[in-house]
Amino acid sequence: MNERLSKTIDDRVEDLVALTADLIRFPTVNPPGEAYTPCAEYIAARLKKRRFETQFIRGEGTPGDNDRYPRVNVVARFDGRSSGATVHFNSHIDVVEAGVGWSVDPFAGVVKDGKVYGRGACDMKGGLAASIIAAEAFMDTYPDFPGAIEISGTVDEESGGFGGVAYLARQGFFSKPRVDHVIIPEPLNKDRICLGHRGVWWAEIETKGEIAHGSMPFLGDCAVRHMGAVLHAFEDELYPALDRKQTKMPVVPEGAKRSTMNINSVHGGQTDDFRPGLPSPNVPDWCRLTIDRRFLLEENLDDVKGEVTAILDRLKRERPKFDYEIRDLMEVLPLMTERDAPVVTAVAQGIREIFGKEPDYVISPGTYDQKHISRIGHLHDCIAYGPGILDLAHRPDEWVGIADMVESAKVMAIGLDVLLRGVRHN
Repeated sequence: MNERLSKTIDDRVEDLVALTADLIRFPTVNPPGEAYTPCAEYIAARLKKRRFETQFIRGEGTPGDNDRYPRVNVVARFDGRSSGATVHFNSHIDVVEAGVGWSVDPFAGVVKDGKVYGRGACDMKGGLAASIIAAEAFMDTYPDFPGAIEISGTVDEESGGFGGVAYLARQGFFSKPRVDHVIIPEPLNKDRICLGHRGVWWAEIETKGEIAHGSMPFLGDCAVRHMGAVLHAFEDELYPALDRKQTKMPVVPEGAKRSTMNINSVHGGQTDDFRPGLPSPNVPDWCRLTIDRRFLLEENLDDVKGEVTAILDRLKRERPKFDYEIRDLMEVLPLMTERDAPVVTAVAQGIREIFGKEPDYVISPGTYDQKHISRIGHLHDCIAYGPGILDLAHRPDEWVGIADMVESAKVMAIGLDVLLRGVRHN
């Protein structure tokens, strides 16, 4: 093990914990995109003290961006003493809503029992803090290192990443020759390397109807009943077919090795605007359903869509008055970085040194910002590696373990040593 790096990080545990707690205290809830600017400014101020060059990039014109909720990203860069590769640590600063059921204040950064609690502690402000400590420790241990280190805090990952990494990738921030290797400290457990993710297709299906008086529904056409027929067909036909599909990708957890589809929402007829009164008696003339289809490397996107549209077209032929529209909301293809890629082998060496075992190589059940780095930036030497337990993300009393952050920071620092100085430890 690199004892010098390890000791340097051990000496900074209090700083690591304080940094994590400070980041949690920015309520960067998305949607709508609260506190992005002050959080980005805090990260920049921290890294400026270490002589990083920092810049703010607003994702202008991206979904949700406006003057009240600007999509502000921060990118910081430190160039070493000589030319060489660039390693980029990318973390998203946005978090989902806190929800109910917390035993602590979700934005207080509570520290107790060896854990830091709060919304975003695990996903992924603990990972961001660990990457900053890893970079600073490496720079102090080897001040003459070649190459460059970049650290970014980006927005909107929880809603697709379009105002964050996607926007930056289109500006060239995640492409060669600027960047060579990317580590995304998502919470996928400290001894695992995430090589990629399943694909996703989000779509909205709308069934059509005709409004009429609720006491005479036979004079109208109920769009909600039409949607009920769609859901019934999904249950009888589509879900059993998806369950039969299996992947060779090392997806975790086990249930995600199959194709899946979630019904995100169903809305039909009148809104809740009438409350606290009573609704008026109408036959609903519209119903909208949002689907979240996750698919495998072995599947083709056209076939994935075709499975749904085939059911809808059959209903249109067979069911009186049935009509529909379908709108694509998001498409992401599955991806998987090769196990022998430089960033994979570098982080794997860190895991061997710190944990004395071979890393587990996994695929995420959901997507994250690697999709934009690969598809837009055409940079494929990218993985997710960071502290935290994925199952805790988005849940009440979310936490990240202090010891996990320390060990992950050591793994990241060793990865830097391998990628920048070319050192292979014994």
